[in-house]
Amino acid sequence: MKKESAHREALQNAKRIVVKAGSKVLVQRSGKPDRARMQKLVDEIATLHQSGIESALVSSGAVGAGLEALNKTTRPRDIADLQMAASIGQLRLMGIYGDLFARNQCTIGQVLLTHDVLKDRERHLNARNTLLHLISNRIIPIINENDTISTEEIKFGDNDVLAALVAILVDADALILLSTTDGLRAPAANGRTRRVSHIHEIDDTILSLVADKQDTLSTGGMASKLQSAELAAKNGIPVVIANGRKTGTLTRILSGKDEGTLLIPRNRTLSNRKRWIAFFNRVEGSITIDAGAEKALHQGKSLLPVGILSHQGNFRTGAMVEIINPDGTPIGRGLIEADNQSIETFREQSTRQPIIHRDNLVML
Repeated sequence: MKKESAHREALQNAKRIVVKAGSKVLVQRSGKPDRARMQKLVDEIATLHQSGIESALVSSGAVGAGLEALNKTTRPRDIADLQMAASIGQLRLMGIYGDLFARNQCTIGQVLLTHDVLKDRERHLNARNTLLHLISNRIIPIINENDTISTEEIKFGDNDVLAALVAILVDADALILLSTTDGLRAPAANGRTRRVSHIHEIDDTILSLVADKQDTLSTGGMASKLQSAELAAKNGIPVVIANGRKTGTLTRILSGKDEGTLLIPRNRTLSNRKRWIAFFNRVEGSITIDAGAEKALHQGKSLLPVGILSHQGNFRTGAMVEIINPDGTPIGRGLIEADNQSIETFREQSTRQPIIHRDNLVML
């Protein structure tokens, strides 16, 4: 309890935050942007901004707003229809944000991202520099996935994941995920439910408490929020999942109040480059290694071909692969220096050339 209280109190010192607002926080059932709710959120962010807290807003709602304009009531499955809705809705959404923030004398900038931007090292750094430059110039970035061009291969999945990656990207002091509930709920003795005040780690016991329902306008849910929060927490960023429909939620969180569900952060130990390797690349295959190779990796050495027992997946040179120990447990990730068809050749040649160099390797 003392540790949880200390982390709550530490939120009072947050100087840079990332706030994510889900579709159901921002739009009506029809998908039409709810200006009254958006006004309350914008007013609170603006107040924090004017007090010196740097903020970035990851905003959902573009697809919903576009569907409302198209007189559609359900989220289409066809990717072209989703892209069309996003194209229309993003313009409407930013128009409202521009108006609401201007009333608070705040300048905003739009940033649209796709996963392939953040996994490419050069574009990753460009995105980071752009966001940091906006923030340092007292401009509030409004960030969304670029749904107008996104396909399944380059999508983040949902904006909870995007928000966690943005928080890591800009070295945020806190990530706040706004939903329509006051956090994770657990069964209570009276047959009702109670709010879970804090979580140390996301595991099967925690995930078993989730009972997400299908929604016609949004894609995320509590399970997505918890798993995304875990990404940020592993990077030393405290995460709070809270009710975005309540007035003053952000202020209470940053005042150290027991608001929402806090995911307690772990100590950050990775460099920016290794964070990029571990969290901004998708796994394209796996390799199983022997006990000797596992020991060498834990000693900070590179992975040599001789230590590989088997490999799975169809991957190219430079791809992210998961490293599995002889017990079948994932122990690390790395950028491999051979494609899946060349690994056997490297093993047969008994070359001492690393198959994954230690600079491109992250132990989990």
